[in-house]
Amino acid sequence: MSRYVALLRGVNVGGVNIKMADLRRVFTRLGFTDVKTVLASGNVLFSAGTSDAAKLKATIEAALRAEFGYEAWVFVLDPATLEQIVEQYPFEPEREGWHPYVMFIADPAVLARLLEVRDDLDPEIERIAGGDGVLYWEVERGMTLQSAFGKSTGKPELKSVATTRNLRTLVKLLK
Repeated sequence: MSRYVALLRGVNVGGVNIKMADLRRVFTRLGFTDVKTVLASGNVLFSAGTSDAAKLKATIEAALRAEFGYEAWVFVLDPATLEQIVEQYPFEPEREGWHPYVMFIADPAVLARLLEVRDDLDPEIERIAGGDGVLYWEVERGMTLQSAFGKSTGKPELKSVATTRNLRTLVKLLK
């Protein structure tokens, strides 16, 4: 059995409300074991008998669509990949008064386009940097939705290809 982390996009925000017990039930019905949810924002740890993350992604998305009636988008990562992403966070992760975020992006062209604004951002408010399939973002606490980059993260084109997590949440998933 291989261990995985599923990061669901848009759960318990924007009208998609899913109880974590119901989410665990869906994963268990799919035949996954050791299913555990972390926080109420669509973070699921589970074990599966396959090493095909793409197949797992498709299976989970179809099951979530059928069960909850919404367009589900999921990122499936093994713990080693998630650990590498966390370790490569390029800013001070415990900077007082700041939020450390990781945006997972499935489309390399979208990632490149988002990174184009890097030099236009006010470093007194926020900074971004690219990683392997991720965008690292550091933003002053209280400015997440008001910052220039923060405002751009709500674009409809990102809905199916991106999800964001606080770095602290990712650390919890690894423990």
